Amino acid sequence: MSAQDIRPLLIELFTEELPPKALRKLGQAFAEGLRASLAANGLLAENCDVTPYATPRRLAALFSQVRAQAPEQTYAEKLMPAQIGLAADGTATPALVKKLAAKGLADIDLATLARESDGKQDYLVARGTAPGIALAEGLQQALDASLAALPIPKVMRYQLDDGHTTVRFVRPAHGLVALHDTDIVPVTALGLTAGRTLRGHRFLSKHAFDLAAAGDYAQLLAEEGHVIVAFDTRRATIEAQLQTQAARLGGSLGTDPEVESLLDEVTALVEWPTVYAGEFEERFLAVPQECLILTMRLNQKYFPLFDPASGKLTHRFLIVSNMSTKDPHNIIEGNQRVVRPRLADAEFFFQTDRKTPLASRNAQLGSIVYHNKLGSQLERVERVRALARFAATTLGGDARQADRAAELAKADLSTLMVGEFPELQGVIGAYYATGDGESPEVVRALREQYRIRLDAPVDRDGLTAAVLFLAERAETLVGIWSIGQAPTGERDPFGLRRAAQGIISAFEQLAAGGWLKAAENGPLTLSDLLAQAAAGFGEGRVAPAVLTEVRDFIYERVRNQLAGEFDRSAVDAVIALQPPLHQVAARVRAVVSFLALPEAASLAAANKRIGNLLKKAEGEPGDPDASRYVEAAERSLAEAVDTLQPQADACLAAGDFGAALSTLAQARGAVDAFFADVMVMADDPDVRANRLALLARLHRLMNQVADISRLAQ
Repeated sequence: MSAQDIRPLLIELFTEELPPKALRKLGQAFAEGLRASLAANGLLAENCDVTPYATPRRLAALFSQVRAQAPEQTYAEKLMPAQIGLAADGTATPALVKKLAAKGLADIDLATLARESDGKQDYLVARGTAPGIALAEGLQQALDASLAALPIPKVMRYQLDDGHTTVRFVRPAHGLVALHDTDIVPVTALGLTAGRTLRGHRFLSKHAFDLAAAGDYAQLLAEEGHVIVAFDTRRATIEAQLQTQAARLGGSLGTDPEVESLLDEVTALVEWPTVYAGEFEERFLAVPQECLILTMRLNQKYFPLFDPASGKLTHRFLIVSNMSTKDPHNIIEGNQRVVRPRLADAEFFFQTDRKTPLASRNAQLGSIVYHNKLGSQLERVERVRALARFAATTLGGDARQADRAAELAKADLSTLMVGEFPELQGVIGAYYATGDGESPEVVRALREQYRIRLDAPVDRDGLTAAVLFLAERAETLVGIWSIGQAPTGERDPFGLRRAAQGIISAFEQLAAGGWLKAAENGPLTLSDLLAQAAAGFGEGRVAPAVLTEVRDFIYERVRNQLAGEFDRSAVDAVIALQPPLHQVAARVRAVVSFLALPEAASLAAANKRIGNLLKKAEGEPGDPDASRYVEAAERSLAEAVDTLQPQADACLAAGDFGAALSTLAQARGAVDAFFADVMVMADDPDVRANRLALLARLHRLMNQVADISRLAQ
């Protein structure tokens, strides 16, 4: 066996049907695990390409250039201190003999042992070369390591054919192939011994067949087994057939992300895909299309077709079958027969629900528990209503519309349709509200309440929706936090991080729509919103510390969100002040611009120094007394502050944070001179207090936009 014997290597594990949503990841992890281990053992030649394969019934990987044996490896084994390993006459002590045997070096010539010092004593070191690992041994290690590390969603236990050996794996395995070009590599896995026998499609290929050479794997499976073994190739084949059929029928697959995820899923369900077209009775189109789409995609794995012009659902759908046949009539008819009862159920639920007005369903919310420590859904609705009215009134919106939207927001939880399709909460409520004659603003609020974030400026028609969106998330954060269920580590069962991100986006889009001004703190502030949410739970139910923790939690989310886009120190400088939420991004941009000024570093360092000095002050510094200035540098700094303060105030009043910060650059000379010429902590207590008062005034001027001491290096 030679290290120059370089040939392709194919490994395939044949199993029962693997979990479709995990298949792609399993295939990639299987190949990567093998690659990493083989590479670590020196078995992969340079420029070795790795091709992962995955179908519903197999995981495989093809390596283009693999050595039959790894090259010789040099080694250096640090054994033990020389005085312990060698006797006075230079012979090996029993301890050294035992060590050498354990290292497989029992026959080594003691004269070849090197002596190396670690600075304290000499050690015996064995150096030499050892044969590289053989492929059979290296592949066995790689196979064991790769299978052990697979990201298996749920492990199964099953018995082997011997009747007593239990194996743990994602699904029962029935075949193992390992070929180094044409030679079988004698490895084992999951009770299986490697061979060259392949199995094809469950129905289209009824016989097993042998793989002659590793490089023929994909082609042989396609020709003999009716299996497209590469996941991406199979996916591209399905997508092309879907587009062809959709175009033939004058339809579209739609553009929502669910199309891509469904395409991934069906790719993991078939080995020899063929797309057929089916249809259902057009009367079902009277049902909200989201219900029909969901049942076809989620339950049947069909691709609904839409009208390209209007985007509305049509009565046709596409089926990705695992069978190719000249006469697909039975396949198409069978699928149409299966989907029809599901659509009929949706029709029945819709027609039955429509007999009861949405508003009259609220009484049933009293028997639906929101949380055993926070009461029923009806109690929650009342809290959200109060909060929505407050937010709408504060922003100058329509409090009656906001109240109505909040009143109806959870009414669809008791409908048959939501009971069958819980993913459509809000969407179904919007349909029923439309049928009940509710205003467009209320309908929009119901439809959009479960969005993850607001991503467009809030206009007047969308204010009610934005208010409900804010109210729900504020009530959730304060309520869940108050019962000790704050997120910890990876755990966030109530989605509080997502709720916080939603609130951040709402304030951003309210500002973008002109409801909140950069020059103003309000009219709606985060603190007021959270306080009002707490009031909804009753006096004394929510501890003041909860509101502080929730506010800090939200600002931490803002910090994390902006830190990926802006200088971290600039973000920290702004967040340290916890300014109005809708101003944070603008302030950060202003600080980033300030950082580019040549005066920034000096002023930031001075600001940090001032902060440290003020911590030593006894009590709060008052206003400085100009008559107590002793040094010219004091008077110069006071004059600079007097000049710059109104300029900065005017910039802040206009919402121009960048200009407010740039005015500070004019103070650098006076600040530098002050610290060069003036002893702040003078012996005279009155002089010292007056200088601290002047610095406190300068400190307030410098930190109106951000705590610029956070910018100091």
